[in-house]
Parts: sequence; C-alpha cells; structure tokens
Amino acid sequence: MWNLARFAATAVARSRRRFSTAIPGPCIVHKRGADILHDPWFNKDTGFPLTERDRLGLRGLLPPRVISFEQQYDRFMNSYRSLEKNTQGQPDKVVALAKWRILNRLHDRNETLYYRVLIDNIREFAPIIYTPTVGLVCQNYSGLFRRPRGMYFSAKDKGEMMSMIYNWPAPQVDMIVLTDGSRILGLGDLGVQGIGIPIGKLDIYVAAAGISPQRILPVMLDVGTNNQKLLEDRLYLGLRQPRLEGEEYLSIVDEFMEAVHARWPKAIVQFEDFQMKWAFETLERYQKRFCMFNDDIQGTAGVALAGLLGSVRAQGRPLSDFVNQKIVVVGAGSAGLGVLKMAIQAVSKMAGCSETAAKSQFYLIDKDGLVTTDRNNLDPAAAPFAKNPTDLEGLTEGASIIEVVRKVRPHVLLGLSGVGGIFNEEVLKAMKESVSAKPAIFAMSNPTMNAECTAIDAFKHAGEDIIFASGSPFENVDLGNGKVGHVNQANNMYLFPGIGLGSLLSGARLITNGMLQAAAECLASYMLEEDISKGILYPSINSIRDVTAEVGAAVLQAAVEEDLAEGHVDVGPKELANMTKEETVEYIGRNMWYPVYSPLVHEK
Repeated sequence: MWNLARFAATAVARSRRRFSTAIPGPCIVHKRGADILHDPWFNKDTGFPLTERDRLGLRGLLPPRVISFEQQYDRFMNSYRSLEKNTQGQPDKVVALAKWRILNRLHDRNETLYYRVLIDNIREFAPIIYTPTVGLVCQNYSGLFRRPRGMYFSAKDKGEMMSMIYNWPAPQVDMIVLTDGSRILGLGDLGVQGIGIPIGKLDIYVAAAGISPQRILPVMLDVGTNNQKLLEDRLYLGLRQPRLEGEEYLSIVDEFMEAVHARWPKAIVQFEDFQMKWAFETLERYQKRFCMFNDDIQGTAGVALAGLLGSVRAQGRPLSDFVNQKIVVVGAGSAGLGVLKMAIQAVSKMAGCSETAAKSQFYLIDKDGLVTTDRNNLDPAAAPFAKNPTDLEGLTEGASIIEVVRKVRPHVLLGLSGVGGIFNEEVLKAMKESVSAKPAIFAMSNPTMNAECTAIDAFKHAGEDIIFASGSPFENVDLGNGKVGHVNQANNMYLFPGIGLGSLLSGARLITNGMLQAAAECLASYMLEEDISKGILYPSINSIRDVTAEVGAAVLQAAVEEDLAEGHVDVGPKELANMTKEETVEYIGRNMWYPVYSPLVHEK
C-alpha cells in the first residue's frame, strides 16, 4: 500500500544536501605526449601542472603557462556569454545550434571540464544538450557529425555483435541508453541520426546521477529507416534500406541484448524513443530477463504520476482524493498508455480495488477520438483502456476532445499526443467548467513545437487558477497584479537518473513496477506544502542531484523489499537491507562521480 502519511499537508521539510567530494586518487594512463592531449577523458588542456608535463612527455606541446581548473571554467563561460551576446536577434534555431556546438566542442576536447560546466549550470544547459535542442540536433545530425561518440550496431552486423561489443574500450559499463531512431521525440523516424538522444540522456545521467562518464555507453541500433527524405539525403550516415520488421527486427535486438549482458552482466539498459509497437514489445520481452526499462513508457509515466499526485495536493485535497480524480489522456502512444497504466495501478493500490474498477475515472483519446470498445480494429495496446459505451452517459465512440471535456468536466487534461496546439482556445475555455476549482492542464509533448498548448494560452483561456505542466520548458506567465502563473516542466530527468542509479547501486537483477512506483511516490512527496500551494509541482532543476539521491534511495529500498538487491561492489545485500533511509540517501550521494582533475601517472 502507498504510504499516504508521506503526503500529509504538513509535510516535514527535508534538508537540501550537498554531497562532499573526496580528493581523487591518481589515475593510471597508458598514453604519453600528444596521445594524452587528444583523449578528452585525460586531457586537461593548459591545466597540466609542470610535474605532470614532465612525466607524461608534454613539455613543449603546450603553452608554458599553467591555467587552473577554475580559470579554465571562467574562460569557457566568458566565451559562452560572448556567443550569447553575438547571436542576439538571430533565429532561435540558429542560436540553439550555436550553443550546442560550443558545448559539443568542449565535450570533444575536455570531458572533465565539460561535465563541471554542465553540472554547475544544469538549469541553463540541460535544454541545450537535452530536450528541446537535442531534437534539432538529431534532425541535422549527419551534417553536424564531427567525431564518433558511442557505438553503432546495424542490421549488417548480425552474427557479429558478441565480438563487436569488445571494440568498446572501457573495461566496465554501468549505464547504456539504446535507441533505434524510430520515434525521436515527436519528430518521427530519424534513423541513425537518433544517436543524439542516447548521448544527451547519458550526459544527464552524468550530471544528475554522477554516473562516471567512463562507464556510460550511448548505442544506436540501426535497422534502416522509412524516412524517404533521409534515404535520399547524400549526407545520411545510416543504412539506406527500409526498416526491418517482425522477427528480423527482434533478432537484431535480441543479439544486442545478449552481447551486452555477456560482457557487462550488471549494466542497465534504458530503451529510448522506440516506436510504440516496439517499445511495448521489447519491454515485455526483456523486463523479466535483464535489468532494463523504457523511459518513454515508464519514466514519463512516473513523472506524470508525480505531477498528478501533486495536483491533488495543489487543489487543497487530501492525496486519497486521487482515486476520485477524472483524468482525460490525449495521446495513445507509448507515453500516454504508460501514464495510464501507472496511474491506474496507483489508484488500485490506494483504493484497494481491482485495476478494472480503477479505470472508471480515466478517458483515453487518440487521433480518432474517444477510445471505446465499439471501435473497429481497436489497437491491442489501447484495448485495456477502452471505455464501455454503456458507462459513458452521452458520449460515443470517437467523441472529440471538446465533447469529452464538456461532458466529463475533468480534474486533469493530460496531453501526450505529439500534436502541437491540439488544446486550442475552445478546449482550454471548456476546462473552466471542470469539477475542480483548480483544474490541471499537462501539455507534455516534445519538442516545444509539438506541445499541446503554450503556457500563455493555457492561463489566458483556461483561467489564472489552473495548474500547468509541460514537457518542454516555458517561462512562467505574468498574470498581472503581482501574480505569477507557474510553469512546471514535467521532465523525465527528475526520475530516470534516480531509477538508473538506484538500480545500479542496489545490484538489482530487474527493474520492477514496484521500484518505479517508489520513484514516482518519492518525487511526488519531495515538494513542500508552501510550494505546492502555489501550483509548483516539481523541484528546481538546480537541485537535481539531491532529487536523484532521494529517488535513487527509494528505488534501492524498493529493490531490497522485493528481494532483488544483490549488492554493489563491496556493499552486500545485508548491508543495504540494514541501512536507514538517511543512510541510503548518503550512500547514493557518496557514489556520485564529480568532475575534478585527477593526477595522471603513466604506466607502460
């Protein structure tokens, strides 16, 4: 059962932690001279001290002055601010790509400095290396490509993956993000260019969860593309063939999963941006065999559920009232169905009823309107959420969004449709008639152009007392008279780093629904009542490491409770089971990597 006491109106404030960083020990390198300077993991640019220059054969290969880490940091930030100034007035896409390029050049040259810059400026830089700019990068990736990053397994590599996996130079990998490029954000099939998504996600893993950048692996599974524009593009870097389907496709994914777990049995694989049919198929196929999860289905669902629970609190209702909330979900893709499934499971647990009974408060709308059991050729994935027409009282199969909103008067209208502007003025005005005095509108589709509505339109047409959340970043809305319409970015980065890190440090064999529910519950309970009362559902991105530590601890403890934790390195399952909540959070924090220059020692 859910621990409702954690969500009491008089929530106890938790201290915001800053985890201390130990002075790093020496790092053994097997390179010298220019080879060191060309390796972004070991390169310190002008930061090599004179003694290190001597023992690594760097004298004469660098300018004589030694520049400290802090000075290098300031120099980069000054360059970045100059770029901002020089690109003022240019189109948003031009500015976004210029910012991405300067960060990417630093990443290619000096990873330690890059991650320090990213961690210290996470609120500003996350939208550049992650959503929404990452979508623009993927669309233009073949033209932007300069230096390979990650691994590429293609349909042409069938039968070779078990040996190919040893081409990756790192002896240990903890976290893998995998995509087949078939459904990149709301942009569709981008083929091999989708590699930008795993790269961006793993940068967030390093920044938010402290996974060592030497132990991450972005992977593109190239099985072709059905995007004719890419197939005709002379710069396109992927296979020029239609996508594999059926057993041919699954055999490629099977071979990769077997290969990666043969070399790194404890590695966690996060599936990202697979088209719906393969997202559900692969999750069902692997979730009981490997330590894996699908962020689009389960991560999005967890963040949305945390926001839904927060909305109940923001409406001034006890959390137990969540079981009575009427929720309309627009979008029947992997994310929308994932949200429905997790929310229904939550209602079932809270109300102590069957999942069938818990479904009564939820309404699903897809491109053809309200989904009911009367529909011909009902999608099997959506079928469990189809309404029985006898229960609809006036609504029929295929009813439009506006018809459903007017009839149901929902507490929450949640969009994961990928259709920009689908929550139009008429729909938003209809939300004023919600049974709640503070209805919630979640426009969660990415990138920004695919958001169901903007924050400004939501507050303008649905009223100033709404609760608003989006997938992409929007500015808070000035409502006049000193009032602010708060924008909540329902960002997966609040959850997936903690899910990955907590699973890793628990040594969990699998990632279960219970572990994911614990993550969502933890995030929902994170916000203090004074913030919730203002309509603020999620914490500041600036506190992301603290959030990740809390979520990771909840995931680890859930793994222990389900007897799935096998321990990590020198911490065994018994030690994990005996940790208090506070000790678990501290354990998570101690294991977060932080970017500082390590002394380098050459060994032949």
